[in-house]
Amino acid sequence: MKSILVLKGGISPEREISLISAQAVGEELSAAGYRVSYLDPQDYPSLAQLLSAIKEQKADMVFNALHGGSGENGQLAAALELEGIPFSGSGSKASYLAMDKYLAKLVVAAEGIPIPKHLILRANLLEDYNDPQDYSGFVENYGLPLIVKPNDAGSSVGISKVEDLKELKPAVEEAFRYGDSVLVEEYVAGREITVSVLNGKALPVVEIQPHAGWYDFKNKYTKGNTDYLVPAPIDEATAHLCQLYAERIFFALSCSVYARVDFRLRDGTPYFLELNTLPGMTSLSLTPMAAKAAGISFGELLKTILKDN
Repeated sequence: MKSILVLKGGISPEREISLISAQAVGEELSAAGYRVSYLDPQDYPSLAQLLSAIKEQKADMVFNALHGGSGENGQLAAALELEGIPFSGSGSKASYLAMDKYLAKLVVAAEGIPIPKHLILRANLLEDYNDPQDYSGFVENYGLPLIVKPNDAGSSVGISKVEDLKELKPAVEEAFRYGDSVLVEEYVAGREITVSVLNGKALPVVEIQPHAGWYDFKNKYTKGNTDYLVPAPIDEATAHLCQLYAERIFFALSCSVYARVDFRLRDGTPYFLELNTLPGMTSLSLTPMAAKAAGISFGELLKTILKDN
């Protein structure tokens, strides 16, 4: 019987989502006969203490159910690699590249895959401006609405859809609460599409349809606010293109085992938004949903992630 140490919670703004994912993972693995224990990085003041606690568990594998922060940006992955501790998911290189949305877009654009027009703010360049007309260059280059989001956060934390220029400065200020760089990009009008990739092969395409507004944090994590259509009701050629792009992005960003790639679909063209190396594992999560549509149960998905097939 294998022992699995599930990392849960952490200290990022996505802590609550991680706790739900970790619980779902742990319960499923326990039911499958694994010995499951849990560890919350929040309980350890330093990385050295966290690593010491992980090693004391002597688990066969660490299942990383953290979202955001050092649990997903490659820092923890790099430490585990150096210590020779086996863990689920992608390595430190892929985690770092994917978490930095700007870098990920540069890599993906070099693959010839469409991306939204965008600008990276390394500092809040708008804080000294009070007249919305000072921001007119954003509209000239990117149009309205604009999407403003932290460059290195997930789960739709700190993201805003700017419909009017007077909303831009508050949106940038909000995004800077969650990181030290902010991405401003054009809003690609179209359909919300996501493709999970498992061991390099794309799973069925999922379309996301919020009942109202757009796919923000509230619609993402409030049950009943959003419909998920899988397989997505799009023509076969477009679905195949989305899957092909997802697989290419998976390898371009050096991912391994599993990931989820998010697109906006405009006039039949998928525009890459971001890749998540640690997709959620909650009851509303998209990767388990796509796996189920492919005939892969939640338990089988977790076994594949643990390389225990």
